[in-house]
Amino acid sequence: MTDQLTVGVLGTGIMGAAMARNLVKAGHTVRVWNRTRAKAEPLAGDGAQIAGTPAEAVTGADVVLTMLYDGPAALEVMREAAPALRPGMAWVQSTTAGIEGVGELAGFARAHELVFYDAPVLGTRQPAEAGQLQVLAAGPVEGRDAVTPVFDAVGARTVWTGEDGAAGSATRLKLVANSWVLAATAATGEVLALSQALGVDPQSFFDVIDGGPLDMGYLRAKAGLILGGQLSPAAFAVATAAKDARLIVEAGEQHGVRLDVAAASAARMQRAAAQGHADEDMAAAYFASFDADSEPSVAPGEGSSA
Repeated sequence: MTDQLTVGVLGTGIMGAAMARNLVKAGHTVRVWNRTRAKAEPLAGDGAQIAGTPAEAVTGADVVLTMLYDGPAALEVMREAAPALRPGMAWVQSTTAGIEGVGELAGFARAHELVFYDAPVLGTRQPAEAGQLQVLAAGPVEGRDAVTPVFDAVGARTVWTGEDGAAGSATRLKLVANSWVLAATAATGEVLALSQALGVDPQSFFDVIDGGPLDMGYLRAKAGLILGGQLSPAAFAVATAAKDARLIVEAGEQHGVRLDVAAASAARMQRAAAQGHADEDMAAAYFASFDADSEPSVAPGEGSSA
């Protein structure tokens, strides 16, 4: 197989659209589909072909790439694409689907004789747009030549975690990594909320930790979004973070581990979504520290930065 592929991309949200653009830039033929067609149509200007159905998007493709909301959504869309799937087609499954979800998707792949790659990614809007994601991948060695050009187009690095995509080793690593991301995001919001409640200038906190082991670039970045009132467009939305947090908690429960911080993060994200912040950056979980009727109209120090 040559390095120039035909790729059917199913799902053109924040991540899927960026990945599709980078596939086009790399010289691949890209056909895209999204349930809400308006989200896919701007990609025509980048050189992608807009498909009316999932089956149309994957017809004749070398690789199918799914980047959808969750496992059930990915399974539903692949069922719609089924008439155009052919035995031996490579399926790069990048949706964060959870351990149980990956098993169901792998079962679908077996039934349709697809070569299944469990391939979630680490990164948000900016690294996705820059083609600098980290791809976590598991799947058979034989056949990797078909998917490596896809990974190279969307990511800066591919970490192979196993040879059986159905085992979900890449998804397991993704859940571990996301548990840390969610914990750090929730803690950032609580630090700023407590600062506001106690009348402490947030900048004094950043001055105290500056350059020390408690300082962290991610803390600064998420705090900057809150303090600057720059929660839209989202790098990673509250609603999606809530879904991932639930998957993390479920994975812990299934393996006999109680994850109190992850459970609290899930509750914060769900509460922030219910308060109207579902489509904002997950840093907006900051607002979950306040009752809906007393939520601040702006964040503390809005207009400043961390």
